[in-house]
This record gives sequence, C-alpha cells and structure tokens, in this order.
Amino acid sequence: FNAIRHFPNVIGALDCTHVRIQSPGGNESERFRNRIGYFSINVKCVCTAKLKIIDIVARWQGSVHDSTIFDNSKLRARFENDEFPNCFLLGDSAYPCRLYLLTPLQEPTNDAEVRYQQSHIATRNPVERMFGVWKKRFPVLAREMRTNLQTTLTTILTATAVLHNFAIQRNDDLPAHNENLPNEILMPEIPAEPARQQQRNATRTYLIETVF
Repeated sequence: FNAIRHFPNVIGALDCTHVRIQSPGGNESERFRNRIGYFSINVKCVCTAKLKIIDIVARWQGSVHDSTIFDNSKLRARFENDEFPNCFLLGDSAYPCRLYLLTPLQEPTNDAEVRYQQSHIATRNPVERMFGVWKKRFPVLAREMRTNLQTTLTTILTATAVLHNFAIQRNDDLPAHNENLPNEILMPEIPAEPARQQQRNATRTYLIETVF
C-alpha cells in the first residue's frame, strides 16, 4: 500500500458492496431492500493492495449500513484488542474515523490535508477495483441472484471470493468484456460525528501534521 501514494502502515482497504438478490419473501423481506430500492446482501470485504480478499462478511441484509456491519465484525474486535498495533484500515465516509480506521476528510482546508485526501483516495482504491474484478470474473454477483439465501451466503459468495483469490495468485487474465453488467450506484451516507469523534480523529490529524 505504501508504494501507491506513500500512506504509512496500511494493511487493508475496507468497503461494502451490494449483491442483488430476488425478494426472499416472508415478513423479513423488506430488511433486504437497500436504499436504492432493490433487494440485496450487503457484503463487507477487506482487500490487499494486490486485490486479494483477506476478510469477508456476507450475511447482512441490504438495509444494514456499512458501519453497522463493521462494528459487529470480528475484525473490529481484533483491532480493538490491539492485535494489529500501529496499523490502519482505510475506509470511505460511510465509516466513522477511528484510531485504526482512517477515513477521508469532508473538506480539506490546507495543503497537508489535500495531500492526505489524495493519498487516502488512491490507497483505498484497490477495494473498489477488487469489487469490479470480482464481479467481472463472476457475473452472477452483478445480476440478481435467484438461489435461496443459505446457498447465496454460505456457498456462492464465499466460494467466489476464494476462487477470486486463486485467480489473483495465478495472475489469471480477466474476461475481455463485461457483458454490460449493471453498475452499482449506491452512495455511502456520511455518519454524524458526535463530540467524542474528535478524539478518534486524533490519529488522522497526527498523520496529516507529521507525514503529509
């Protein structure tokens, strides 16, 4: 990651993507409807700079916010337990800034903040590329999946993530064409920043002042 834009100590790029599913039916079906209006599974992934998936959570309904999924993940607990000291994840504005999860600034106001912002965007970009590559390798992920939920969650999503990693390791070429796969246009909500967020922003501020 450091070679991309000199952002220090990054060990993963974090984001969520929506995988479209048919309505599961029943009383709980509306929980799977996301903000755009279609039914989906909201899949959380962390990837390396070379697009390898190193963490995946594929069990949340489409209506669940990205930050909620991360807050309830084992990965967050591991960071909170200081298993990765002095290491960072990079996330977008859907997540609150934390000591170990760095997010973009809402409005850079000086040269150092602009450099931080540019470096953050470029260094986090692999996760966006990974989602594109993953869905391009397995077009079923970009169309409406019609399998039952258990098959979708435990078999297809996880298996295609593993196969994607095998393809990355083997340097397999991507398909030449994308067959007009639909683009995901779901934009993240910017979470409200309570007063205590200032303390969480301390690491980001320190990096801006000392590195950028």
